[in-house]
Amino acid sequence: MSRPTDMLFGRRTWNDFITAWSTRTDGNPFTAHMNAATKYVASRTLENADAWQNSILLSGEATKTVADLKTEDGNDLTVIGSVSLVRDLHAAGLVDAYQLLIHPLTLGTGARLFEGPAPLTEFELTSSVTTTTGVIITDYTRK
Repeated sequence: MSRPTDMLFGRRTWNDFITAWSTRTDGNPFTAHMNAATKYVASRTLENADAWQNSILLSGEATKTVADLKTEDGNDLTVIGSVSLVRDLHAAGLVDAYQLLIHPLTLGTGARLFEGPAPLTEFELTSSVTTTTGVIITDYTRK
């Protein structure tokens, strides 16, 4: 959140985030960041992205539209959630870095980031920090 980024969502996560963030007016800096950021939503089914300010619809195949978007000048793209989208982007070689947050809890269920085959891709740990609540924030960059 300390540097300007644009957000990239799959349709389902974008819809979930609208409910959680679009109408909040609290003093949370994450709320201000989420609402001010340009939000790209990759979807083959949405007709428009008017439901949340600063949202732009990327219709068609996500790997093609995101590859095209990455060739343009602008902010880095950040994806939160959107596991299916991340899997597709990773398989297409479009992920340059991962920031993984490791929380000190177990859920017992949930979607794995990589299920099934994924291309071998090497990443280098470029930073890590442990928060006061025990969350480990790691940054990995493609080698």
